Amino acid sequence: MTTATAEAPAAAVLDSGAGPAVLLLHGWGATKELMNPVAVRLQGYRVVIPDLPGFGATPAPPQAWGVDEYAAWVIALLARLGIERAHVVGHSNGGRIAIALAAAHPERVDRLVLTNSAGIRPRHGVRDWLRVRTFKLLRAASRWGWLPAGVRREAERRAAQRGSADYRTASGTLRSSMVRLVNADMRPQLARLSASTLIIWGDQDRETPLPDARTMEALIPDAGLVVFEGAGHFAYAEQPDRFCRIVDVFLRGEGR
Repeated sequence: MTTATAEAPAAAVLDSGAGPAVLLLHGWGATKELMNPVAVRLQGYRVVIPDLPGFGATPAPPQAWGVDEYAAWVIALLARLGIERAHVVGHSNGGRIAIALAAAHPERVDRLVLTNSAGIRPRHGVRDWLRVRTFKLLRAASRWGWLPAGVRREAERRAAQRGSADYRTASGTLRSSMVRLVNADMRPQLARLSASTLIIWGDQDRETPLPDARTMEALIPDAGLVVFEGAGHFAYAEQPDRFCRIVDVFLRGEGR
């Protein structure tokens, strides 16, 4: 088994408060500032929010990173900050990294909160496979000049629509890192988690739908799910007061 390593010499970090350490990991395309309202509401903790590599003021990875490299970077950051053990809160791609971190380094994670977390890779059926296969053939035909000009333009338009906005706007090592991250299925790691885990999800989430949350709850040995009705992918930002009240109770070990 290969152990991923990374250095964290140039991390931009918000570090505030005093008490047990709480590490907040933002999602893809976000920055530490987006999660700062959580830090403001979590009183009695030392709250640490880094810009993950490639976002905000933290440089992009030196090469294509997967979830293990990002998790190793977080471990290096905690060491630099003198934090031996922390509660970890991860949103979206930050949740995927939090899962990898807690699975590989259980001694560094106290309690775990996953909110609208990535990590459940869809298992496509035959119809989806055929759709993707057809798309790839059209894209190849367009690129290599097999199609008439009018059909080629339509294929290019569909190709642009097919790619996610995140992928289209990413570049360099960040784009190749995204490919590695989204192809990571975290089911095996979820089953190995030893940290007590709280899952908070918006029931209107279209990016990481609610069935993903139920899968995580079923796989994690010690997990509970709270669903925010009417909230989407950013449940923590849409209902911040409720989110922080529930997280605070959980981190203090109450109600479990």
